[in-house]
Amino acid sequence: MERRSYAPVFDARTIAEYAVFIAIILAMRIMGLSMIPVGPLKMTLTMVPIAIGAMLLGPLGGAILGGVFGFTSLYDAMTGTSVMTGFFFQVSPFLTFLLCVGTRILVGAATGWLFQLFRKLDPKRIWCWFAGGLAAPMLNTILFMGFIVLVFYQTEYVQKTAAKLGAVNPLMFVILLVGLQGLVEWLTGCVIGGGVAKAVARALKRDGKEPAKDARPLPAEGSPENEEARK
Repeated sequence: MERRSYAPVFDARTIAEYAVFIAIILAMRIMGLSMIPVGPLKMTLTMVPIAIGAMLLGPLGGAILGGVFGFTSLYDAMTGTSVMTGFFFQVSPFLTFLLCVGTRILVGAATGWLFQLFRKLDPKRIWCWFAGGLAAPMLNTILFMGFIVLVFYQTEYVQKTAAKLGAVNPLMFVILLVGLQGLVEWLTGCVIGGGVAKAVARALKRDGKEPAKDARPLPAEGSPENEEARK
């Protein structure tokens, strides 16, 4: 049976790992790396530690880290720091909570689940880490923007933004609004998130690799097998 490559739940080491990832997310927030203003949206690099955490800690870890990031995003909406989500909060605080927090929890959990699938499809652990690193920012874009289109597309703010961008339909609105920002997030998550997660997993001996099928332990000194091998 394949050994898990993510940490168990509820032991001291795992709690410490959660604390490290949460500290990284909050530090990125304080340093302004969490949300970088790009037009009406804010480009986020926080999906990188969330992706790494989801791959190393599993779906639950990804969900917890996604929730931490989601609450920082909700704070921006409540304070008006984010113009778009701030407008949405005035329209519906509950739906904005689902947008900012709910979608990010789902992103983290789904990244962990997808990575488990990628590991099974990649027994040599060559590309699964990079696919997992890409999954988090990609899912964040799809779920976050998809929720906006489904729930808030007819609001005055979105309609004015769509008209300004020249978007004739919701799909074009998403493409024009996300644009290069989304590609940067995806590339960063894939390269940096995947590379760091792979390196950390190897350092912690949590890469989940199985020993070669023909690998056998060396016979003990003085055993019949050892004496036979010497002949």
